[in-house]
Amino acid sequence: MHPIKMNKIIIRSIGFYLNMLALLAPKTAAKKGFELFCWPRRIKMKPHQLEFLNQADEQFKMDYAGKRVQGYRWGNGSKKVLLLHGWQSHSYWWRYVINRLSKEEFTIFSLDAPGHGLSEGDFLNLPHYSGLIEQFITEQKSIHAILTHSFGGFASVYTLHRLPHLQVAKMAVMAAPGEVEFFFLYYQRLLRLSKRTIRLINGYFENFIGHPPSYFKMKEFSKSLTLPGLIIHDTEDKEAPYQTALDMNEVWKNSSLITTTGLGHNLKSKELVEQVAMFI
Repeated sequence: MHPIKMNKIIIRSIGFYLNMLALLAPKTAAKKGFELFCWPRRIKMKPHQLEFLNQADEQFKMDYAGKRVQGYRWGNGSKKVLLLHGWQSHSYWWRYVINRLSKEEFTIFSLDAPGHGLSEGDFLNLPHYSGLIEQFITEQKSIHAILTHSFGGFASVYTLHRLPHLQVAKMAVMAAPGEVEFFFLYYQRLLRLSKRTIRLINGYFENFIGHPPSYFKMKEFSKSLTLPGLIIHDTEDKEAPYQTALDMNEVWKNSSLITTTGLGHNLKSKELVEQVAMFI
């Protein structure tokens, strides 16, 4: 059978299973549905990616929420920079930025989020990622700049909204999603989940997290930011709508916006690397 057809059958089967559970065992359906939303499909790292990361000046482990988080360090400069990747990615995503920055001026840290890269675990959501960011910044005492991509940007903005006392001088947010509800709608359509199933999962989410999915909005969190910010987004981003960048730039008073077209969600561009380097 063709792999695409096979994947569709598997996806539909998961949705059917959750919808049936919602009728027969609603509590189980709520828990399993929530866990599905928080389960990143770990992408196996390729030899050339591991080779690059193994050249870091230091590889270290962090204990976080009962799991070991993989971290990397390049350079020994006085200005600390923290790199945070997106969903189903890892530290290799930042290779061009790492190669561009001066190792004499900066100390560059990158973390593999839980369930990603070489970190332990199989669970990640916005508050969980935010907790890791909080722990790392607190241990370092201060950070010159945070550079983020995709889900890493959402988690970072939420962290600084939640904890404005954290010592971060500036932040770049690249291709960030705008709302947690967007992911719920995506999975609802993909899995063809019933309204009952979604209602159960939303209820479990609110009980587990402390807020409903509708609480987590990038525009609302950005209103409280005061540090200098650089927002980068592509008009043709199919994973995180460009409107998010416009909304953030409107309310984040100390931010500037770089708009690209044709780079998509990954934003691979030598010019952008240079602009990010100049920003920090």
